[in-house]
Amino acid sequence: MAEIKKRRRRLGDRYDGYRVHPNDPTFYIIPQIMRSRLDSQIFFEEQIDISGLRKFIVENRETIPGLSMYHFFIAAIVRTMVERPRINRFVSGRKIFSRSYLRVSMTIKKLMDKDGEEGQIMPVFDENDTLKEITEKINAAIEEAKAEDEKSKGNDTDLTIRLLSVLPTFLLKFVVWALRNLDAVGLMPKFINKVSPFHSSVFVTNVGSIGLSPVYHHLYEFGTTSAFMAIGRKEIVNEVERDGTVNTKHVINTRFVLDERICDGYYFASAIKVFKYLVKNPEKLLLPPEEISEDY
Repeated sequence: MAEIKKRRRRLGDRYDGYRVHPNDPTFYIIPQIMRSRLDSQIFFEEQIDISGLRKFIVENRETIPGLSMYHFFIAAIVRTMVERPRINRFVSGRKIFSRSYLRVSMTIKKLMDKDGEEGQIMPVFDENDTLKEITEKINAAIEEAKAEDEKSKGNDTDLTIRLLSVLPTFLLKFVVWALRNLDAVGLMPKFINKVSPFHSSVFVTNVGSIGLSPVYHHLYEFGTTSAFMAIGRKEIVNEVERDGTVNTKHVINTRFVLDERICDGYYFASAIKVFKYLVKNPEKLLLPPEEISEDY
């Protein structure tokens, strides 16, 4: 198990992140030029070959109850951020920060029905978490959200949304304006950060579970989430090899939307390569990472 080094806080740090001082001076200027996430979104699309992964998941369901393709993709994203920590950065107040936690926001259907309510879960992960531990945390968060919903209470996120929704429009506008400005200087109340799905490392939506192809989902202006991933449905494709033979394989298309202000394009590309490597070598996620990379 790799050692997790606790970083000392310095002047300019926030409770949810550490101020980044990039070697490249361009990254001091970029947040001043591209002032919003909508202005700085970049898009990736990757077709993931899951032919071998399907067998791996079936073989490991006995030791990892409830394991699915979705759990694996979340685990692969978490490990990618451990190995490429700049993906877990965010921009706030036109400054770049390295997030001090690993959290994934996910939208779940509480009832698999067209009229069923959606809910948000935001499990927090440790850098040393394995596929088994990540699967257990996701399943626990889903069960907790459904149990609270049956009591008509909902989780903390649902309760906060319901509370805000009863405010008059003028008051709601003021509250959101105040939170946005407090967040820009790192003074937003911690409990809002804790219940906000817009303050996570990455937002993931699994539209493949309802039979759809992935979408390019915009980043949210509110909050600090710098990455969005959409997972599409399973598909079968045929590829013609050089010798003329036809190879049939199972794939899932994924689409990523990223805030280009947090790091350069080459780093983004290297992170995607890490993600694809983990899909091809899923056994790597059965063990903790050998080394935990540090952001500067």
